[in-house]
This record gives sequence, structure tokens and C-alpha cells, in this order.
Amino acid sequence: MTQASFPATRLRRTRAHGWSRTMHRETVLTPADLIWPLFVTSGTGVEEPIASLPGVSRWSVDGIAKRAREAVNLGIPCIALFPNTPANLRSEDANEALHSDNLMCRAVRTVRDACGDDIGILTDVALDPYTSHGQDGLLDARGYVTNDDTVAVLVDQAINQAEAGADIIAPSDMMDGRVRAIRMALEMNDHPNVQIMAYAAKYASAFYGPFRVAVGSGGLLKGDKKSYQMDPANADEALREIAMDIAEGADSVMVKPGLAYLDIIYRARQRFEVPVFAYQVSGEYALIEAGVAAGIGDRDALVMEKLIAFKRAGCSGILTYFAPLAARLLRG
Repeated sequence: MTQASFPATRLRRTRAHGWSRTMHRETVLTPADLIWPLFVTSGTGVEEPIASLPGVSRWSVDGIAKRAREAVNLGIPCIALFPNTPANLRSEDANEALHSDNLMCRAVRTVRDACGDDIGILTDVALDPYTSHGQDGLLDARGYVTNDDTVAVLVDQAINQAEAGADIIAPSDMMDGRVRAIRMALEMNDHPNVQIMAYAAKYASAFYGPFRVAVGSGGLLKGDKKSYQMDPANADEALREIAMDIAEGADSVMVKPGLAYLDIIYRARQRFEVPVFAYQVSGEYALIEAGVAAGIGDRDALVMEKLIAFKRAGCSGILTYFAPLAARLLRG
């Protein structure tokens, strides 16, 4: 890159005034870049604050519909739903995931009735909210999470959610081959326009703890998920995972967690011509809240700086519990 030397070039010139900083801003964040994750619980008129996620609650289905209308009013284009399945409905085979009247499906239908097509609905496809053991798939006799048998259940789960009205199916399980199987099933069951946002590079991260509490699987999990989620030390493998999911029919891909893996987001965006999303996961959210409580900085400034980092790295959008706060700040 060629440019004149100082003083012909003074890079501070364009930073001197607010209007100029705005005009020269390279990366722009808008409410349309946000997806709001929401937790669904049983009952009516229920709000259950989640202690490890200050400011985040589980909502009964009627409350989810109100949050969806709030998202529409804030210009947030999509919500992501995660159920907290009652303990008595969890099982070894995750059969509740296939019931057409489960929490997820009721929430999808209620949001659709409340908002029509004004909001996108993303649904999580994985078995951990439905298993009694907290793993994302079915277990064999040794306690190993099976791949192909799990994929067969995930396909039925995806079709169940599509029938309820989901717009985006988001398989977060990290089983091999599940994107192709789900794509084929959607085509064969008259859902050709349902998108797949694949959790393509999902790492076995230490940042998921509050989420597992929110969906009720944290206390159930024995062992870990390292046999199917990715090793945090690996980057080239992430690109292989992403390439595979694109080849199998993913419309977009996700990197999870977000901030600790900005290099993966950047490399994915440079390599592949598909939208790349990131999930600012529960642990990342909780750390900001803990930092604010400790007085290290202003919440609004911390939130916006982290979200712009995702966009700067190449994200098409971000799943974040801060979505309503960020949308309000962006709208002024």
C-alpha cells in the first residue's frame, strides 16, 4: 500500500470530528445483524430469571410470543429458540424431541400466530434438551455418542420443527453427515425453502456452562462432549467441517463460541462464499455482566465493542443475548 508520508498524511485528520468518524467507519452494525436467543419453559405467564445469566430469563410460550413482538419492533429479524424440557419428559432416546406438541413446536406456532412472517424463527436441532443424560445424541452400551443412529433422530426432529413453522433449522449436534440427511428430508417433505444454518465449527468450549443450566442439561451431563465437538486447538479442521456442511446443503454456517474464535470466523469468510454467523455464547455474556458488576467498564460500550468485533471479523450476523439492548442502542 502506497501513501504519502507525514505531514502530507495525517491519519488523525479523519478522526477529529464525530461526523467524520461516522463517514469513514469501515464496519457497520445494525439491528438486522442480530439474532436473539430465547429460552422456553413450561406453564403460562412464567418468567424464570437465570442466575448465571443476569438479565436473561426462561419464558413460557406466551412470554416468548411477547419477546418476538418486541424483536419485530426493535428491527431484530430473527429469534432462536431453546427449550427447557421438563425432567419427566427427558429420556435416553430423546423421544420428546419428536412430539409435535413439545415446547419448541408450541413456541414456534405461537410466535407465528403472533407475528406472522414479520420475524424469522430459528430452531435448535440437537438432543441434549431432551435426553436424560445431557448428551447431544444417543448413547451405545459403552456410553459413546453414536453418529448414524443420532442422525436418524435429528432428521425426524428437524422435520417436526419445520412442520411447526420453523424458518431456519440449526443443527448444533456436530454429528457427521447430518446436514445432508436433514436437507434431503426437508426436500422430500415439501419444505424446500426452510434454511439450514449449520453449527459447522462448534468447539468443546468452557464457555457453555450458563446455557446448559438454562436448558436444564447441566446437572445431567456426565463426562464431556469432546468426542463430537471440536478441539479448541484446531483451526484447519474447522475449515474442513465448514466445507463439508456447505457441500451437504447448509445455507449458512456458524462458529461457536464467538469471541475466542474470531480467527476461524475470518478464515471462513475469506475461504467460503456463504454467510458466516457467530454465537456470542452464555459464558461470554456472563463475563461481560460480571465485569460490569465489578466496575471494569460501561456495559453499553463493552457490548458494542465486542459485537463490532464479530462484524469486523466477517460475520453476517451474531446470535447474542444482548440483542435487545444492542438494537435499542443502535436505534438511538
